[in-house]
Amino acid sequence: MNPLEALRVSPIAATLADLDRWWNDRGRAISDAVDRAGTPWLRAWDEAGRRVDDVGYPPEYGTMLRRGYEAGVVWRPFAERSLRTSYEIGYLTSFHDAGLYCPYIVTLATAIAVDKHAAADVRERFLPPLLRRDGTNAQGATWMTERDGGSDLGAGVKTVARPDGARWRLTGDKYFCSNCVADVAIVAARPHGAPAGVKGVALFLVPKRREDGALNFAVTRLKDKIATRSVPTGEVELRESEGYLLGREDTGIYLVLEALNLSRVANAIGSVALAQRALADAKAYAETRVAFGKRIVDHPLLRRQFEDRARELTRWSALAWEAVRLLDEVWRESPPYSDRYPLFRLVAHLAKYGTAEFAAQTAKWAMEVYGGIGTLGEFRVERWLREAMILAIWEGTPHRQMLDGLEVMARKGAHKMLFERLGAAHEPTEQLLAMPAEEREANVEAAFRSLAEFTAARLLQG
Repeated sequence: MNPLEALRVSPIAATLADLDRWWNDRGRAISDAVDRAGTPWLRAWDEAGRRVDDVGYPPEYGTMLRRGYEAGVVWRPFAERSLRTSYEIGYLTSFHDAGLYCPYIVTLATAIAVDKHAAADVRERFLPPLLRRDGTNAQGATWMTERDGGSDLGAGVKTVARPDGARWRLTGDKYFCSNCVADVAIVAARPHGAPAGVKGVALFLVPKRREDGALNFAVTRLKDKIATRSVPTGEVELRESEGYLLGREDTGIYLVLEALNLSRVANAIGSVALAQRALADAKAYAETRVAFGKRIVDHPLLRRQFEDRARELTRWSALAWEAVRLLDEVWRESPPYSDRYPLFRLVAHLAKYGTAEFAAQTAKWAMEVYGGIGTLGEFRVERWLREAMILAIWEGTPHRQMLDGLEVMARKGAHKMLFERLGAAHEPTEQLLAMPAEEREANVEAAFRSLAEFTAARLLQG
């Protein structure tokens, strides 16, 4: 099950084939070394007592990271005016190393936010370094969450921003900061005097270094996570940090969600890629493992399970790529959005929800195919389960996808646009939306899961 099969009609097929060859020849060994090394390490100070906040990795980590940047995971959307090939690079990357897709997508989200919403002088300063094509580009990050809250940005964002001439000064603590080695990050903060709740949240661009060259924020520690060791996640301390407002103060929450939605779609693409990898590894093993006189792949029960998983992969892949297609129609929009935007939002929530669960269940099943040796780190398959467990949580838990999907249906009628796209209605969704608000929320799970499965199946038929 070659990942290039899913990308065979890509306009950059030759680039993807070259990247896949590199992964098979060199990248896998580097990725395995990074995973075995465990949590990256933080060197906060140099020998002279100066704050440096360097993050250490095995020596060839940078080589692995640069390959995706060179292939165009960030610069291609700006050259081609389309996100499709960027997500294709993300798919191939995730087949080999799901965690590595994180720095790519948050860098892309940063670049898009700067391009769309920064003042002209800020854009001219920060965008070109993010779009270099030789792998030396600046890296970005999206830092929204704080210790008191994740998805509840209205209550959880307590970082305060105060105006200082053309700049702002941000003070606060960010708790889950993926790609904390970033050269520049987009950060959710609350302007001083802003109203409570999500309406008071604004988005800022915060560089790693101040204009005088000093560090602009401090990485206080790195997280010891279950997986995704190919991206450093840490806690960041902002103290009068220099920042630049993106867009308007009163539209900040929409700009935050633009960045999160880019990552949610990436999460769906990464999920089906990881599921394909787990399925491919399980199949390769089952074709060589002999038990009770024949290859285990030839036993009827396991053969049927492989067939069922392959069909499910095809369905969930259709939903993930539909999310990419719809995002490609609206990613250049700014508030107020077009009537197509709610449809994209709903499909993104459905795709993120369904594919993440499928990836976790497929990775678990692959370990079962291997049996006892599937639990051993030396055989890699246990890693896919560790990586998959992150996918259900990153950029919004299943609860968040269900509730946000419910909101965009109840308030924007997104389900009606979806039914029109699919050429059929989904009765459980219509029954759910007819319920009183609290009853609707209490009963959303079964209907939302059914809607995700229904959408994936209808897309495949169409």
